Amino acid sequence: MSAAQPSSDPSLRRYLDHPRGGPTVLRIVLGTQLRRLRESAGITREAAGHTIRASHAKISRLELGRVSCKERDVADLLTLYGVTDSAARATFLTLARRTSTPGWWHQYNDVLPSWFETHLGLESAASVIRTYEVQFVPGLLQTAEYARAVAQLGHPTATAEETEQRVGLRMERQRLLALPDAPRLWAILDEACLRRPLGGPEVMPGQLRYLIETARLPNVTLQVAPFALGGHAAAGGPITILRFMEPDLPDIVYLEQLTSALYLDKRDDVDHYLAVMDRLSAQAESPRESLLILERLLKQES
Repeated sequence: MSAAQPSSDPSLRRYLDHPRGGPTVLRIVLGTQLRRLRESAGITREAAGHTIRASHAKISRLELGRVSCKERDVADLLTLYGVTDSAARATFLTLARRTSTPGWWHQYNDVLPSWFETHLGLESAASVIRTYEVQFVPGLLQTAEYARAVAQLGHPTATAEETEQRVGLRMERQRLLALPDAPRLWAILDEACLRRPLGGPEVMPGQLRYLIETARLPNVTLQVAPFALGGHAAAGGPITILRFMEPDLPDIVYLEQLTSALYLDKRDDVDHYLAVMDRLSAQAESPRESLLILERLLKQES
């Protein structure tokens, strides 16, 4: 094994044996490992790009896990970085091959924006998901009827088939919470999204009942930020923070916009949003009191 050979080969094997998160996570892991190898070898992005007949910008995207990579390119980079051990190279090349494997969400590609695919992969791999919502109930906690109303609101010209595909995608996402190694979901809901009668009076009672049921799951913590709270730390809008057990995956802040999303992983940015979520969770009602609020709202809707 050369001096540049990574010591985390067993870690890479774990990702191959248990590819939770699909190609999204595999791309990030592979990119992180390749960046470490390049830096350890003292090689610039420009030199690495020249080796695979690409620009330094492509190397940057590859190392950030934004793009899949060809096996030939990875093989050339491993040679450049001094990785000669055959077993290690085989693991890297298998990882590269699997970054192009479609995720479970591939069947919904007709209605799935490319910027949201990354979120689905990260969500599937997360060990903790912290989220704050102000306008809608979080997607992981929506009933099919509520999800349908959200889809029709956001895509008023969509066909009935496209709407049902969007609903199906949302329901498929929720299977995550029932897995044996399900992540912990910690959701803070602004009172506004609970009182807004999305889908009409026949939809909200079912949505509230579902929130009450889900809030009792051992891996779900639900808090309500009431109107009486006034202004609060998360005044800027919805926030989701994803945390992972894997050392190669940093905490990531997901900020969804109307037609795009931001993914923040710089430590300063993540720390800022973590502090915001911590303050908000301290200001919001306790899980026990939040459950009572939901029950009171359900009585008002019934």
